[in-house]
Amino acid sequence: MSHTAFATTTRGLNRELPPMRLYEKAKKLGIWNPSDIDLAKDKQDWAGFTDEEKDLCLLLLSMFVAGEEAVTLDLLPLIQAIAQEGRIEEEMYLTTFLFEEAKHTDFFRRFMDEVAFPSLLGEGLGVRSDLSRYHGDNYRQLFYESLPDALNALRSDPSPASQIRASVTYNMVVEGVLAETGYQAFFTMLERNDLCPGLRKGISLLKQDESRHIAYGVYLLSRLIAEHPQEWDNLQMQMNILLPSAIGVIGDAFARYEVVPFGLKEEDFVNYAMSQFSKRFERLEKAKGVSLDEINRVARENEEA
Repeated sequence: MSHTAFATTTRGLNRELPPMRLYEKAKKLGIWNPSDIDLAKDKQDWAGFTDEEKDLCLLLLSMFVAGEEAVTLDLLPLIQAIAQEGRIEEEMYLTTFLFEEAKHTDFFRRFMDEVAFPSLLGEGLGVRSDLSRYHGDNYRQLFYESLPDALNALRSDPSPASQIRASVTYNMVVEGVLAETGYQAFFTMLERNDLCPGLRKGISLLKQDESRHIAYGVYLLSRLIAEHPQEWDNLQMQMNILLPSAIGVIGDAFARYEVVPFGLKEEDFVNYAMSQFSKRFERLEKAKGVSLDEINRVARENEEA
């Protein structure tokens, strides 16, 4: 497709659009290097974990690192769909997504290579570096099937309906429910016991990146519903289809242990996941029947809150 004009030489860039404001934040806050995080204390702490504590950490790490890799692999069609519509401000922000998801993959794999696996090998337990054994049916449904299917469908069908399906899967469920619940698990395990400060530091930076991604997802879906209100049922259906698998991932993790390491309680994390889901769903409901100006105003207010 040839170009007929460029925004930067005609109308200019709208720096008040929520994606451009997120882009400013990404340029300022998203430039951190996983290789710079000190993991020395983490190696000491990891060596003191019980076998079941290590197992739970490896389970969480396996889900995070594969999830970050999956998004890195599957994200391009969403960027392309937005670019094809000439939404340069949104595309400029989306360029940071791919860099950040790749950086998150880098961080979790570095932690495993430098902290988890050498410790296991040193104890004679073997490296057993193929962690896909931790991926149960619900996890596989979401990350091996639903996520790539939804995002790659945009290559041939970049319609509003397909964009909604992709963003619900990626931003609302994978990031907004599962990733945030996983962060909560790591902080509950590690922060209250003052363990693995390097892992906690990386996750806090990751969480900051992902909060911008989710903010964009809420904006994108709100914009699409404002522009195409007939797609509300599609959005609602996609969220309801995916939620059982997301909750199932949590249940599968807890079912692995008779006594859950670090004193974690399943109901705490199911309740947290449902709270995150409900919070985002309520935000999206408010987009029905409102103008794009109102969508932009609400996004700015939530950004500043």
